[in-house]
Amino acid sequence: MTAPPRKEQKQRKPFPRQDYNYFLVLDFEATCEKSTKIYPQEIIEIPVLKIHAKTFETEAIFHTYVQPTANPILTPFCTELTGITQDVVCGKPKIEEALKMLDKWMLDQGLLDGETAFVFVTCGDWDLKTMLPGQCKYFRLPIANYFKSWINIKRPFSEVVRPNIRVDLMEMLQMLDLEHHGRHHSGIDDTKNIANILQELAKRGCKFKATSGLTY
Repeated sequence: MTAPPRKEQKQRKPFPRQDYNYFLVLDFEATCEKSTKIYPQEIIEIPVLKIHAKTFETEAIFHTYVQPTANPILTPFCTELTGITQDVVCGKPKIEEALKMLDKWMLDQGLLDGETAFVFVTCGDWDLKTMLPGQCKYFRLPIANYFKSWINIKRPFSEVVRPNIRVDLMEMLQMLDLEHHGRHHSGIDDTKNIANILQELAKRGCKFKATSGLTY
């Protein structure tokens, strides 16, 4: 008795060749209040995923919580939104030390050798256009040049899925038929969901370009 013929496995179409070696998916969480603005707003979570531009798989993760100093007590709204409690940030590095830790991680990962091309990926422009520059200006901290350009994932999403559409993270996942994982507004969980969007857009033929940047 002969065995039935094996079905040929459908080969996955390769990802488009990218101009970068790595994508660094980043999503800050920061101090906040429901009805009023906190000044200065301070970063309380820094997660970064290192995504290989050929495989779109995560190769390494940087993650730290950050202790705010100007307004050290988190509001109940902030904890409710992000899941980050006072105990989580107490005793953690302050922003200047956290940024040094990230820089060292990037150095250890071979990203700062002058030959490796990388770009940050965010969901919106707020993280690197507003949040980080605002806090660094308040505390008189320098901003590394590698923070000054990034991909706002909403823009290639609009180009690939539907032009001129305004969407948030949850809507992008839904429209791409991707499952949401973890807690929304948890920085580390949001980066993983953004990474899934990045990969899905690549599957659909997207070649990513920096979409925003700082000029000073």
